[in-house]
Amino acid sequence: MYARRRFSIPLPDGRTLVLGERTLVMGVINVTPDSFSVGGELLDPARAIAAGVRMAAQGADLIDVGGETPRTGAEHHAEDEERRRVLPVIEGLAARVDVPISVDTYKAAVADAALAAGAAVVNDVSGLRYEPALGAVVARHRAALVLMHTRGRSEAMYEQASYHDVVAEVLDELRESMAFATGAGVADDRLVLDPGLGFAKQAPHSYEALARLEAFAELGRPLLVGPSRKSFLARALGGEVAPAARDWGTAAAVAAAVLGGAHIVRVHAVPEMVQVVRVADEIRKYKGEA
Repeated sequence: MYARRRFSIPLPDGRTLVLGERTLVMGVINVTPDSFSVGGELLDPARAIAAGVRMAAQGADLIDVGGETPRTGAEHHAEDEERRRVLPVIEGLAARVDVPISVDTYKAAVADAALAAGAAVVNDVSGLRYEPALGAVVARHRAALVLMHTRGRSEAMYEQASYHDVVAEVLDELRESMAFATGAGVADDRLVLDPGLGFAKQAPHSYEALARLEAFAELGRPLLVGPSRKSFLARALGGEVAPAARDWGTAAAVAAAVLGGAHIVRVHAVPEMVQVVRVADEIRKYKGEA
């Protein structure tokens, strides 16, 4: 465990996202029919908005709204369909909660509309590798940008899950994504990095990245870690474990992420993981390395 750096990220609405004083919790709202975690139960905008309002009341510091599932084999959706799914939810949440809203998309047009509708953060699973034009959109809106590591598209990403040193290679590829972002005009102080647990990584790769999370501090930017309910957890849980039954495993991974220096954890079960984060943060405090 090491002393976690503190960061202040300016948001387009004039607020500042303060990272490092404590670990922030990002709640997940998937408005997709094929969500690996919750199915299509939040396709109705009213239900999705109500879920986001509950998350904010339960302690979520940010809410991440996504309209396409990036897992292996998931269907890719047209921009119009993705906008139709996420915009009513973002607009509704922006009017009802005080926490920043993130849009989980790699599409420039979707991000543009979402930021205009009230989102303050773009969470790009591709690290600007799918649609480079996204960088200019984020820069124009002066939004924050999460750059996640992956390789290839969802239908083939595990074919590229081959590493000599997973941490060293992910570090190098995140540096490339940072260069893409700053080259497009995104200010360095608006970047957050995500090692991409479960994306283009076999289970041992994800566990190693999580175990060696402190190494990512050398990139000089805050870290977001998203282990929630992912399939790599099943390796330690005895094989076929449904996503919704992986919350205890998620809790262990979230605690490890906090102790490893994560600034934000992205989760589905907000009230439970808020407790995990608070206890892990308290442990950091008594180590004198908050």
